Amino acid sequence: MILSVSRRTDIPAFFSDWFFNRMKEGYVLVRNPMNFRQVSRIKITPDVVDGIVFWTKNPTPMLTRLNELQDYTYYFQFSITPYGKDIEQNLPPKNPDILSAFKKISEIVGKDRIIWRYDPILINTKYSAAYHIRAFEKIATELHNYTKKVTISFIDTNYRGLKSSADKVNLTTLTSEMQKELAYALAAIAHKYNLTIDTCAEEIDLREHGIGKARCLDNRLFSRLLSCNLNIEKDKNQRPECGCISSIDIGMYNTCMNGCLYCYANYNKKTVANNFANHTLLSPLLFGEISPDDKVTDRIVKAYRT
Repeated sequence: MILSVSRRTDIPAFFSDWFFNRMKEGYVLVRNPMNFRQVSRIKITPDVVDGIVFWTKNPTPMLTRLNELQDYTYYFQFSITPYGKDIEQNLPPKNPDILSAFKKISEIVGKDRIIWRYDPILINTKYSAAYHIRAFEKIATELHNYTKKVTISFIDTNYRGLKSSADKVNLTTLTSEMQKELAYALAAIAHKYNLTIDTCAEEIDLREHGIGKARCLDNRLFSRLLSCNLNIEKDKNQRPECGCISSIDIGMYNTCMNGCLYCYANYNKKTVANNFANHTLLSPLLFGEISPDDKVTDRIVKAYRT
């Protein structure tokens, strides 16, 4: 089993103590996003967890506790973008706070296990294509000695809640040709700094310029880290363009406090605030407690190492 921590919220930034409590207990309860009263009990001990992928914009709260994960194989998908408080409302300063956290994790776990995400790319009058090219190179100069790969993607306003955000920031609609032109410029910078570059769930084919298709949850990387085969099928619940393998996500939508206007996982500010207020450190659920109306079912999980 691959544990995704988490596409739905920034657990390293806001709920790392809860996460480490769950690892000690050896199980976690997760509500079904489509049916709130359906709850899965998931075993998360080393014998069934092949690997963990952390998704975050600020893993600083985890830095002093990574030794507690010595029995697990894991890597980080770490997003660092060039936006200010007008877009990413609650993030600490990129320089020095976020960049320092990236470098520190790389020094602890190695640059194979930390991937820089430059996504989503959005364009408006302030954040132009030229701005992104300058910002991308500036970040690349800071990070190229601490990672081997960067993943890019363009904002997708088809997600629920993003259409209103698109209006707020006056997004420019990018044609495929405009996306390609910008992607090629970023690829040239990445290659200059010996970084592999790929795209996350993009329809456009950029391989002629050395830009691959990402597997953000990657059986190939885990196989190398584990020194054995990892036979897991592609995730059928993701978009067709997504290359990720199947995983179990332990997060919850409408809970992240980063406040990014482009976030697809938050679509109601009031719900986010209410959920955050109901976070209980010792609960097996990320938010709230089990009620008599909930149906808790043990989810069958297994290791895929061969």
